[in-house]
Amino acid sequence: MPPFPEPRFDYTYDPAVEIAALRDWRKNKSGRQIPARRPDRLLVATWNVANLGLQKRTDADHALIAEILRWFDLVALQETNDNLTGLRGVLSKLPKKYRTVFSDAAGNNERMAFVYDATKLTVGDEIGEVAPAPADYRHIRLPGIAQKFNGFDRNPYVATFTAGEFTVSLVNVHLYFGSDSTRSKNRRRLETYAVARWADLRRRSRHAVTTDVVALGDFNLPKAEPGDPVFEALTSRGLHLPPHSTQIASSIATDSHYDQVAFFPGETGQEFVTSGVFDFDGAVFADLWETPRRSRADFEAYVRYHLSDHRPLWAQFRTA
Repeated sequence: MPPFPEPRFDYTYDPAVEIAALRDWRKNKSGRQIPARRPDRLLVATWNVANLGLQKRTDADHALIAEILRWFDLVALQETNDNLTGLRGVLSKLPKKYRTVFSDAAGNNERMAFVYDATKLTVGDEIGEVAPAPADYRHIRLPGIAQKFNGFDRNPYVATFTAGEFTVSLVNVHLYFGSDSTRSKNRRRLETYAVARWADLRRRSRHAVTTDVVALGDFNLPKAEPGDPVFEALTSRGLHLPPHSTQIASSIATDSHYDQVAFFPGETGQEFVTSGVFDFDGAVFADLWETPRRSRADFEAYVRYHLSDHRPLWAQFRTA
């Protein structure tokens, strides 16, 4: 997406103070706690870090982003720009055990990336993109939509990881948004169904590397509830979206549940433990929020430029 405008006011912060606030929030804020990492659990997150590598984040910003990433065994990132300076900047703030794999750039010059703890996870043999053959496009259709599927704007990025006894294919997505026009909404629904169909076919295939398939990322899903057209497309082939323990949106400025972790109850559902959304905007830059004459708009402008307009969503799975 186009970069957010740089805030038109001066504000500096002490990253050590903000990191302490983040740590306190994730450990002590009622209903916001994130489980500690442990050997027999896989703690996964998905986070759309707005225009990473495109917006002019500072060294301190990279340190804040890295602080959140290091709480997890693996994070699926969206909106990583073709310019990898942002991703490299974040990685430079993480312990050396963290590695990354990422896709080629596609729509909006975006890559999909996985950042993971290489001492906890092993990358499997299967890694690539979901790119249905044109001959299969005719199978990607939904009732009431005459519009044809013509491929993804950004191909979902697949990587297989093993942690303990748990091997999982993770499908990192940032699905098309476009506009509020009927054509854009239909395209979004068709892309969503294409992900659901692919995941269902993979878990049923006798050639699958694993039957544990998890689709996660930014689905541009307005409401994670029956009746929402994108939700209906995503769940039409059996994918399940677990209720979040926090029950808050992943979008900062709206109540939209854009970001999700979806899996099949009969397979991966048996390993699922819990999930939630981390509202870092409730913890950071408190003095900016509390400064007299500041507006919520100023606070949001700063947060979305220097951190993101999306909150991370996390999920925990058993590995033994």
